[in-house]
Amino acid sequence: MAPSNTSTTDGGSTPARSSGPDDTSTSLPGKVSGPETHPVDELLSPVKLVSTGLQHVAAMYAGVVAPPLIVGAAVGLPPGELALLISASLFTAGLATLLQTLGIWRIGARLPFVNGVSFAGVAPMIAIAKEQGPKNALPVIFGAVIVAGVLCLLAAPYFCRLIRFFPPVVQGTVITLIGLSLLPVAVNWARGGSPSAPGYGSMRAIGLAAITLVAVVLCNRLLRGFWQQLSLLVGLAFGTLIAFPLGLGDFGAVKDAKIFALPSPFHFGAPMFDAAAIISLCIVMLVSMTESTADMLALGRIVEREADEATLAAGLRADGLATALGPVFNGFAASAFAQNIGLVALTRIRSRFVVAAGGGILILLGLFPVLGSVVSVVPQPVLGGAGIVLFGTVAASGIRTLAEAGMESGSNTILVSVSLGVGIVPIAVPTFYDAFPEAVRTLMHSGISAGSVTAVLLNLLFHHVGAARRSSNGEAPGPTVPTVTPS
Repeated sequence: MAPSNTSTTDGGSTPARSSGPDDTSTSLPGKVSGPETHPVDELLSPVKLVSTGLQHVAAMYAGVVAPPLIVGAAVGLPPGELALLISASLFTAGLATLLQTLGIWRIGARLPFVNGVSFAGVAPMIAIAKEQGPKNALPVIFGAVIVAGVLCLLAAPYFCRLIRFFPPVVQGTVITLIGLSLLPVAVNWARGGSPSAPGYGSMRAIGLAAITLVAVVLCNRLLRGFWQQLSLLVGLAFGTLIAFPLGLGDFGAVKDAKIFALPSPFHFGAPMFDAAAIISLCIVMLVSMTESTADMLALGRIVEREADEATLAAGLRADGLATALGPVFNGFAASAFAQNIGLVALTRIRSRFVVAAGGGILILLGLFPVLGSVVSVVPQPVLGGAGIVLFGTVAASGIRTLAEAGMESGSNTILVSVSLGVGIVPIAVPTFYDAFPEAVRTLMHSGISAGSVTAVLLNLLFHHVGAARRSSNGEAPGPTVPTVTPS
């Protein structure tokens, strides 16, 4: 069983929660780290902040630019407008990440928690684009995103109470599923990212991914200290250099990029509010809230500052506020990026200011498209090789949590096996739920969401329904998670 939220220590000497979303004494960027400072609140040197923050940007960059790229293409935007939409997504992802890591009042988890454009809304937004046509598509999408963000902001203090249904056995299952769900993404990157990409699925692409994977592993094994923590960045740089002799590198994006582009509010038109679009994206927002809750719980365990109800509520408020404000700057819904949780586990750098530095870099990439294009030079196979390490690390963290969850219990074994099975279905067969209603597809198409819901329901069945009766018969009612009064 995991330690209590209020008693977990780091190395036996530092408190688990030196600050929180409701603590007015929380660390600020200018705070000097002291002997009692939790690693989450540690302020590193500028060089370390920038270099390790850049690692987080490299890990998430493809995930941030993919949704606007896909939606923009579906709407039929010309290249210049499409580049603007991508820059807007980078800019709003940076703002959302700063909101999560630094926090304002009771908004922001104040954990090394990365926010970016939610991929869960891509399919519904494409459907909206087909329904509305090129002229009204983006205004209708932005209107629905604003409403979905307000829903998340208002529902956060109630939704966060789900923590009581996330004991270690559920947390471990969900964390494992996060890693397993992301591994196919890394495999697709290793092949080239898209069937239209040059050399997609070729031995050159897969070989480049393998070279990057080996480079990251060797750097992690052979380097020491700070350079070991930069093993992912070193591996990405090495893989990118190897890509050019193999014919898989391209500097064309840098040559064509603008130097500076200031976000223009409602560039694509004032938001329009369509009932069907709003309902569709509100369902997506609920799914994103479920995934964000699971991600915050996973991250809390990795950094040894477990997320309680107040932290979850503050994190979900940040998701909601960033989502509601995103369309003003032509951005989409904001959600957690699970791949960056793997980076925290891999590097063992737990400072939230590192991720805040990454958020600042994202803002610069959004304001200076030419900088963003430099990051985009990293080929997809290189990201794929590094992604296998990142996402596998997340799955390994989940397995470690399960090892602490009391798997000798038969009910826990059934809970884990069924939840993992249900969660892997859409990973193994992405078209499995295509014949189901859209609301079901939205929920079950994500292995993380499907497995999370299954694990929570089975936990209710085994450890909550009839728990009082079983307790009176001398049986343990099942694992619980300490809670605090939500803010």
